[in-house]
Amino acid sequence: MTTPFPDDASLTPPPGCPAHGLGADGLRRLYGPEAEADPAGLYEKLRAEHGEVAPVLLHGDLPAWLILGHSANLTAMRTPSRFSRDSRRWTAFKKGLVTPDSPLMPVIAWQPLCVFADGEEHKRLRVAVTDSLNRFDRRGMRRYVTRFADQLIQDFGPTGQAELVAQFAEHLPMLVMTQLVGMPDEYGPRLVEAARDLMKGTETAIASNDYVVATLRRMMDRKRVAPGADLVSWLMQHDAGLTDDEVLEHLRVVLLAANETTVNLIADTLKMVLTDRRFRAHLSGGHMTLPDALDQVLWDSAPMSLVAGRWATGDTELGGQQIKAGDMLLLGLAAGNVDPAVRPDLSKPLHGNRSHLAFGGGPHECPGQDIGRAIAETGIDILLTRLPDLQLAIPEDELTWTSAWLSRHLVELPVHFTPRTKPEGKAAVAAGTAPTTPPATPPAPPAAPQAEPTEAPAGPAATATIPRQRRGWWSILTGRFRR
Repeated sequence: MTTPFPDDASLTPPPGCPAHGLGADGLRRLYGPEAEADPAGLYEKLRAEHGEVAPVLLHGDLPAWLILGHSANLTAMRTPSRFSRDSRRWTAFKKGLVTPDSPLMPVIAWQPLCVFADGEEHKRLRVAVTDSLNRFDRRGMRRYVTRFADQLIQDFGPTGQAELVAQFAEHLPMLVMTQLVGMPDEYGPRLVEAARDLMKGTETAIASNDYVVATLRRMMDRKRVAPGADLVSWLMQHDAGLTDDEVLEHLRVVLLAANETTVNLIADTLKMVLTDRRFRAHLSGGHMTLPDALDQVLWDSAPMSLVAGRWATGDTELGGQQIKAGDMLLLGLAAGNVDPAVRPDLSKPLHGNRSHLAFGGGPHECPGQDIGRAIAETGIDILLTRLPDLQLAIPEDELTWTSAWLSRHLVELPVHFTPRTKPEGKAAVAAGTAPTTPPATPPAPPAAPQAEPTEAPAGPAATATIPRQRRGWWSILTGRFRR
């Protein structure tokens, strides 16, 4: 079989054409209205037409391969000798087909990062990141999450209603990450807004990225003089000898990648807990835990739909397709997670099964997945403990999504609940303030378990064992669903 890509990758049907979702030779586009309206449906069309690996077109009708099969995805992830992370190998780059203003450039342009490296260089960069992330005390991190989750809840609690994507999920991860990086409290709200701006790709996204970079440079200058127990200091001090540019780029990627994936994980898990009958049934039977819920969401709604990418080091075969040297491959995480070969019955729960593709695999598996899970688990636990009668405020079929070629986002998750009095002395996070001394924990509802202290530690301590997950709020939900 030969590569089914046309020689001319510039042919684009005019807007409004019935075939606008198709490019030259009938290849399907991963961008545009049709692809963004129903990405899951598009993946299944491609699977039916091509099998495990499908030829597709990216922005500018540039050719790529989308890996749809679970096994084929793992093969690409685990064999860097055949499928490299170095984007400079891409034939489209070598032929000058990728314009500087292409929307692909922020994702695929080579940078001095472990995610674009292979072999020994990858090991050098990655060990600095993993060693530094592994130094965080998960119990200390839980206190950070509890502190900021409480502040967010205190801001909207008195109203009896909230929009949990904008008022909770989009704030919590970045607020926690600023503490892990070692930033003062006042940096948090502005970085949250910058991260939200970048996620949405607005007209001010470039300015927001510049703000993030400038903020990180200031932090590096500060930590060079006064290092602390934080990610910036540990990366700068690591024996791998990262340059300033390498430290900066890894900090930026850790902050932004961790933020976007954890925002989606929190939003999707809350949506599923509030709407999915499978969860209600299992909760009533007492067989569901919060980690189980997260695993199910990671199977059904991977925080990132696609990962770009891998580049073939030579002519090879994958999933029955002949891949040429320099071809680009996209890891289809969402499509691989619903591959009929591994999930013939999508309604069957997958509690405790972590063989999903949501965090990748092989040498480039996400190094911060435990931190992301810890933020999501603790944040959702706190929210549902503090607001035990949380209910969706609109019919489920009125929820809307926005999609891009790499991910799919829940737009809003409006809820209502019994109004909760805002304790005196609590500053609203939305106002950009945070207490300089640890606030006392607000009283929990009568049915809720005793809340943990909300004070933030002086700094993340050395590695400690991750504590067992509390299950208190699941009991609250079980009682609610039985009524």
